[in-house]
Amino acid sequence: MRKFLSAALCLAATVTTAGCGASVESSGDAKSSSVGLTNCGRKVTYDKVPKRVVTNDVGITELMFALGLEDRMAGFAMPDDKGDLSGVPWKDGYDKVKWLSKDQLTKENVLDARADLVFAGWNYGFRDDSGFTPEALKKLGIPSYILTESCRNGRTKTSRGLMPPLDALYADLTNLGKLFGVEKRAATLIADFKKQIADVRAKRPEGAERPKVFLYDSGQDQPFTSGRYAAPEQIISEAGGVNVMHDVADSWTTTGWESVVERDPDVIVICDYGDVSAEQKKKFLLSYAPLRNVSAVKHRRIFVLDYVDLVESPRNPAAIARLGAYLRTTVE
Repeated sequence: MRKFLSAALCLAATVTTAGCGASVESSGDAKSSSVGLTNCGRKVTYDKVPKRVVTNDVGITELMFALGLEDRMAGFAMPDDKGDLSGVPWKDGYDKVKWLSKDQLTKENVLDARADLVFAGWNYGFRDDSGFTPEALKKLGIPSYILTESCRNGRTKTSRGLMPPLDALYADLTNLGKLFGVEKRAATLIADFKKQIADVRAKRPEGAERPKVFLYDSGQDQPFTSGRYAAPEQIISEAGGVNVMHDVADSWTTTGWESVVERDPDVIVICDYGDVSAEQKKKFLLSYAPLRNVSAVKHRRIFVLDYVDLVESPRNPAAIARLGAYLRTTVE
């Protein structure tokens, strides 16, 4: 994955410095021109190219790193329970950019960082209860960009997701490429991701019934899972499975255990993060009496992916490849 991404980023850069970091493609008068984008279904205009971006959470931060834009960042906020960052393809970005908070962004740390753009998402930093919203930042003169996976869709006050998850990933890479003048780099990255996913798709057994997959994030009284607008939907489907919660018109949401039992998944995918380890989650699932007759539990077919694999991020294609290999070799 490291070699693949390094090649993609270097090939995409049209202007290079020492290495292939945050050099910006030549775009004429880009620095003095406004840029118009569509974000969460709304037209948004940015008066200038941001130079001090602040991001919230690991997937959002790594979108910037994957495009080589760490030199345009003033910092990021992220809990330290999102896995080991020492071996990630963008370790240099983490080494260069300041870790502002091991919680979430606030108006205070955004102002302290002198941010000229906040890149976050609903429930990925933006939240009504604390007043940390794009509207509140606008009053402070700080523009925002909202992660497309998290866009509110109007079905309820909290439901999220406007488009298939991989389309959301490509939309954000395309928009960021345009905003920062690295369109070719973004296009190359998207093309390489699509090829990687197509390679996985080509390995699916023809005519075979797709295994049913349940994504387990957390929760004992009620499981927190993924509907059809969060990244696991297409990670599962492109890997060759079927998300048993596909009919849920939301991204990340809670459901009832009775729904899981009724849909009888062949495989359970654990989202690994937080104070409860993947091994502890696995022990709970295997010992939880209502699940004892569920196929995935009876056959102990439980697969683990990291949090950042399962939220919108440039790690999604690699997660599809790993889950695809598991489904092909494990589920008959």
